[in-house]
Amino acid sequence: MADAVVGIIIGNRDFFPDVLVAEARNDLIKLFAELGIETTMLTPEESKLGAVETWRDAKRCGELFKKHADRICGILICLPNFGDEKAVADSIRLSGLNVPILVQASPDDIDQFGLDRRRDAYCGKISVCNNLRQYGLRFTLTYDHTVSILSENFRRDLLQFMQVCRVRNGLHQTRIGAVGARPNAFNTTRYSEKLLEHAGISVNTIDLSEIFGRAAQLYDSDSRVSRRVEQIKSYADSSAAPAESLLRMARFAVVLDEWMDDLGLEASAIQCWSSMQKNYGVNVCTIMSMMSQKMMPSACEVDIAGVVSMYALQLASGRPSALVDWNNNYGGDPDKCIFFHCGNWAKDFLPDIRIGTAPILGTVLGEENTVGALAGRTPQGPLTYGRISTDDLTGTIRAYVGNGVFTDDPLDTFGTKAVVKIPQLRTLMQYICKQGFEHHAAMNGSHCAWAIAEALGNYLNWDVYHHQAYG
Repeated sequence: MADAVVGIIIGNRDFFPDVLVAEARNDLIKLFAELGIETTMLTPEESKLGAVETWRDAKRCGELFKKHADRICGILICLPNFGDEKAVADSIRLSGLNVPILVQASPDDIDQFGLDRRRDAYCGKISVCNNLRQYGLRFTLTYDHTVSILSENFRRDLLQFMQVCRVRNGLHQTRIGAVGARPNAFNTTRYSEKLLEHAGISVNTIDLSEIFGRAAQLYDSDSRVSRRVEQIKSYADSSAAPAESLLRMARFAVVLDEWMDDLGLEASAIQCWSSMQKNYGVNVCTIMSMMSQKMMPSACEVDIAGVVSMYALQLASGRPSALVDWNNNYGGDPDKCIFFHCGNWAKDFLPDIRIGTAPILGTVLGEENTVGALAGRTPQGPLTYGRISTDDLTGTIRAYVGNGVFTDDPLDTFGTKAVVKIPQLRTLMQYICKQGFEHHAAMNGSHCAWAIAEALGNYLNWDVYHHQAYG
């Protein structure tokens, strides 16, 4: 949703002082301007103080929101005082919007309980939430029951809410490309296309033979191919990659880009082995990494649910994601493990990125046929991990998510790799195994687990486990 707008409802009751509403409006305008977030709300010319407290106000607010419905990503309910809970809920119902809602209430000052400054928003928030639930409207709460508009705590609440809006609205209308069949050995990448479609996530398919056939028709002298070769060389250290391997990757990328552009696809999952090596002679990990870096996530092994997981984390954080294996223990430390893939991680994770081969695949497919796999190490920093999975046995979509950290602990191996620390990792592994989740997970260099859990669990109504041992 380009240039997203937040719709604001300022609740009011007529027997509370007007100055509280006027102050709240000014504070909101200041805060949203500082954050660079566009808003729409009633003006003082359209209702008393620009607030909502009557049926007429609710109709005007609903009409205003309808006018901007294609741009409104979420709604903020601001309660500078008790507010009129019916008018607030009616405003949203009349707008016809189905977007995330954040409920904020301003705190009373313990020294100002006279009639000129009393708020009672602490109580009013409960009444508003009661009505929202009666109206069948899902909503998000601030961390503190009451919080000042210009406080750092509310700024954090608001930024997290914007993450929720991006995830909920972004996933609800996603188009993904499945390139090739899943590797026969990987039942773990099975998924329900119908469950995803019902959730607003469409999957479009193409056979690898079609990609290979179109790529074979491209001449090396084609400007699209030569331009892509130069892009690959500038993206990662390619000194160890033969020229012919770079040309094959470039031709594949040109065809894939055109197919995705024709269908308006935002993400992809590719059968990266073993037909790729047997019939085309390269790994396309570098191409997948480049797409992920451009915020068009690409997952290996036709893991559609995996790339949906990557996209969710990307939407929340605004940074590229990658698909990883929960691959190895790290010595005897129960809270550390190794993330690994052979490797297609975005450059965002790999400051030492270089194009190499995939030694494990090479043992059976010939290492010379695996040129294009990346190598590099993710340095210390924040981590959000997560996995979305379709469960055909129950007809539901499930997920887990949590925060951790990348560490700089020593690690000597090939491919793309990272050491991560997740407190109570043993508990998380027990959950993943007992619930039958896949060995793949998405990772992101941020801390956005709360927003992911709120968007998927509260607004998409998926079954979500938030591993909260690390904040």
